[in-house]
Amino acid sequence: MSEARTSRIEHSIRQSVAVKQALLEDRALVDTIAAVAGEFVKALQGGRKILLFGNGGSAADAQHIATEFVGRFQRERSPLPALALTVDTSALTGIANDYGYENVFARQVTALGSKGDVAVGISTSGKSPNVLKGLDAARTKAVVTVGLTGKNTGPLSEHAQYCIGVPADLTTRIQETHILIGHILCEIVEDELVTK
Repeated sequence: MSEARTSRIEHSIRQSVAVKQALLEDRALVDTIAAVAGEFVKALQGGRKILLFGNGGSAADAQHIATEFVGRFQRERSPLPALALTVDTSALTGIANDYGYENVFARQVTALGSKGDVAVGISTSGKSPNVLKGLDAARTKAVVTVGLTGKNTGPLSEHAQYCIGVPADLTTRIQETHILIGHILCEIVEDELVTK
């Protein structure tokens, strides 16, 4: 039994490493991440904020990334304004009840988003209707839009100015890489905004 477990562990680690290696070797994706980092820096320098949203594991990823900005990532610094639109259960359930679940992020983006903010919609499938509507609402408010998804970007690529499609099909490997990308964005923001 122990050999089977060891084999499963090694297989999962190899898969994860392979996805990250594929990301590293995709110059267009690396350039897109760099461009998104630039949008984050510009927004935060200008007193704007980052809005993040997704469903399930992607909701947890939105919260994780927002926390790195509001708390700290690697350096002592002032908190940076980032908000996960997945944490207010009263807003989520009230909007879902009154306007439908597909509008839970769009209503919040419309209420809270301002020109120059950055909205990050996370959907491993690239098809989540509420994420797509949230990004559409952001675009109508001149909020910069970013989509995090998997290899098959689905309609997400048509709803976001920047679409980062992780080169993987398996949800777990996509989500692991979304957190890597989130951490890279945090690291760049801290490097560029925090005085050494």
